[in-house]
Amino acid sequence: MRRALSFGNSPPLAVPLRFFINVPVFAALAGALLLWAGPQAMASRWTPYTLALTHLLTLGVLASAMAGALMQILPVATGVSVLAPRLTSALVHALLTLGTLALAGGFLLARPLLFALALCALAAAFAWLLAACLGGFWRYRRAAAKEAAEVLSAVRLALAALFATVALGGLLAAGFAWPLPLPMALLTDMHAAWGLLGWVGLLVVGMAYQVIPIFQVTELYPRLATRWLAPLVFILLAVWTAAALPRPGGGLAPGRAAAALILAAYAAFASVTFYLLWTRKRPKADATTLFWRTAMASLAGCAPVWLAQIATGSDYSVTLGALFIAGFAWSAVNGMLYKIIPFLLWYHTQKDLAIALRIVPKVKDIIPDHIAARQFRAHLAALLLLAAASLWPGPFTHAAAAAFAFSAAWLGWNMAGAIRLYLRVRKEIALALVRS
Repeated sequence: MRRALSFGNSPPLAVPLRFFINVPVFAALAGALLLWAGPQAMASRWTPYTLALTHLLTLGVLASAMAGALMQILPVATGVSVLAPRLTSALVHALLTLGTLALAGGFLLARPLLFALALCALAAAFAWLLAACLGGFWRYRRAAAKEAAEVLSAVRLALAALFATVALGGLLAAGFAWPLPLPMALLTDMHAAWGLLGWVGLLVVGMAYQVIPIFQVTELYPRLATRWLAPLVFILLAVWTAAALPRPGGGLAPGRAAAALILAAYAAFASVTFYLLWTRKRPKADATTLFWRTAMASLAGCAPVWLAQIATGSDYSVTLGALFIAGFAWSAVNGMLYKIIPFLLWYHTQKDLAIALRIVPKVKDIIPDHIAARQFRAHLAALLLLAAASLWPGPFTHAAAAAFAFSAAWLGWNMAGAIRLYLRVRKEIALALVRS
C-alpha cells in the first residue's frame, strides 16, 4: 500500500478548509442543543431532540469533515481529484450547511416546509458531491496510484453507501414533509445502518489505511484487512437490508447474524488499529494518537453493548449511537484535524516560496501538541459523561452537554488560532517580499 503523498495535487486551501471549519461549529451547536433539551434528548432515539441532535452530528460534523477529507486526501493520497473542486466545494458546503440547519429545525419545530427545504438542499448537496467524485474517478482512472487501490476501494464503497443513505433519507424527509404511507421505522433503521456502518464507517476505514501509517508512523495495515474488510462490511450490509425487508415467514436470525458479523468486522479493525498505534515507532503518544485510541476503544465497545441489547431485550440504541457517532467517528475526526489543519496551513504558507523563510512556522508549532492534548482531556470527559447520560439521562445529561460543547468550542478556538497565525505569517511574507 502506498505511504507517500503527492502534495502537488492539493486543491486550494479554501476547498477543504470551509468544511473543516463547520466541524467544531456544528459540534458546539449540538452540545448547546443537548444542554437546552436536557434528559429528553437522551431518553429515546425517537424524540425530536434526539433526531435533531443526531443529524447535527452526522451531517454538520461528520459529513462536513468527510467531504473536506475527500476533496483533500483523495488527490494527495490516490491521484484522483473531484471534478471542479472550487465550485464543488462552495456549492456542496452551502447546501450541506443549509440542509443540516433546516433538517434540525424541522425536527424541533415539526414544520413540513423545513423538511421539504432540507430534502431539496441535502439531496442537491450529496448528488453534486457524488457526481463530482464519480466523475473524478473516471477522469483520473489512469492517473490513480496502483498502490492506493485499497484506499480507493473503501472510498468507492463508502460513496455507494452514501448513495443508499441519501436515498433512504430522502424518503424519510418526504414522509415528514408530506403524508405518505411509508414504513418510517424500517426506513429509519436502514438509513442509520447505511449512514453509520456504511458511509461513515467505511470512509474512516479507508482514510485510516493511509493516514495511520503516515501520520502515526506505524506499520502498514495487514493486506488481508485492507483487501477484504470494506467489501465484506458492504456485502453484509446488503444482506442485513434484504433480511430486514418484510416477507412471509421471515425471521430475525439472518438479520442478526449479518449485524453480528458487521460488528465483528469493525471490532477486528479496531483491534488491528489499536495494535498498530500501540506498537508505533514513536513510543510517546501525541494527542492524535490518544484520539485514535479512544475512537478504536469506542468502536470495539459497540459489539458488547449490542450483544447485551439482544440478550436482555433492553433498548441500548442511544448508547450505541453515543459510542459510534461521538466515541468513534467524532474522536477520529477530532484527532485527524490536529494533523490535517496544521499541515495544510504550513504547506500553503511555504509552497510558492523560492527560498525558505524563518518566519514560516514549523508544522508542530501551528497547533502545539500540548494544547491539543488538553482539549483531548476535555473531549474524553465529555465522552464518558455522554455514555453515562445514555444510560442514566437524569443526572448526567446537562453535564455531558456542557462538556461536549466546551470541548468542541476548544477545538474551534485552537483551529481559529492556527488560521490567525497562517494569515499573519502570509502578511509578513508579503511584506518581506516587497522589501526585498
